[in-house]
Amino acid sequence: MSSIPSELRYVTSHEWIRVEDDGTAVIGITDHAQELLGDVVFIELPEVGTNLSRDDETGVVESVKAASDVYAPISGEVLEVNPALEDAPETVNSDPYGDGWFFRVKLTDPAELDELLDADAYTAVCESEE
Repeated sequence: MSSIPSELRYVTSHEWIRVEDDGTAVIGITDHAQELLGDVVFIELPEVGTNLSRDDETGVVESVKAASDVYAPISGEVLEVNPALEDAPETVNSDPYGDGWFFRVKLTDPAELDELLDADAYTAVCESEE
């Protein structure tokens, strides 16, 4: 079974979100998603300054098996993208919840957080796909 940290929130398209103490949110793909994709070889991320709406397509993850779209789990302005992924996209495979994060946003509608899945609900989603 994939690692599903209880302190994060999730969406059914397999992105996770972590709200930081400063109110910004860090977003990436889940351990389950990277396992399904296999070895990640390229990641396209949104531009800093882009305003995202929930469920917007924000980029692409390419692996040796497939390419998969990445979606915004929450609305916000992109403040930062993970520069390490340009040269080392495989970091997503080894540390999807740590060094393999994708981008940071300033939330524009914090109430959307209440609509995200907790770890138990996301676990049920993953189990239903097996």
